[in-house]
Amino acid sequence: MSTRSFVTTALVLVALGLVSPVYAQESAASGGAASVVIQWSILTAGFALGIAALGGALGQGRAVAAAVEAIARNPSASNDIRANLLLGLVLIESLVIYVLLISLILLFLAPFGAPKVG
Repeated sequence: MSTRSFVTTALVLVALGLVSPVYAQESAASGGAASVVIQWSILTAGFALGIAALGGALGQGRAVAAAVEAIARNPSASNDIRANLLLGLVLIESLVIYVLLISLILLFLAPFGAPKVG
């Protein structure tokens, strides 16, 4: 990791840490513990989707780059390389779809049997 990206990441995390107390005060009309669980499940679903999309995109990019390089080195093996590339891309994308499914469950079902707020 380069020094510039490390410093940028550290500054973003510090800025988020400084801004988070703004949202710390609970409103008078909140539902108590059930609403906190629902808020955290929504936040978790969003982060899970973001991280899964980032990981899937990075993995697919590296796979395509390696496949293109392999085809450039050995054009006669392009059919085998292409078949393995497609299989790998499908498996990478299926993991992202599983995270999407879990995130939708977190968003639309009451977590831990909590009563629905609203």
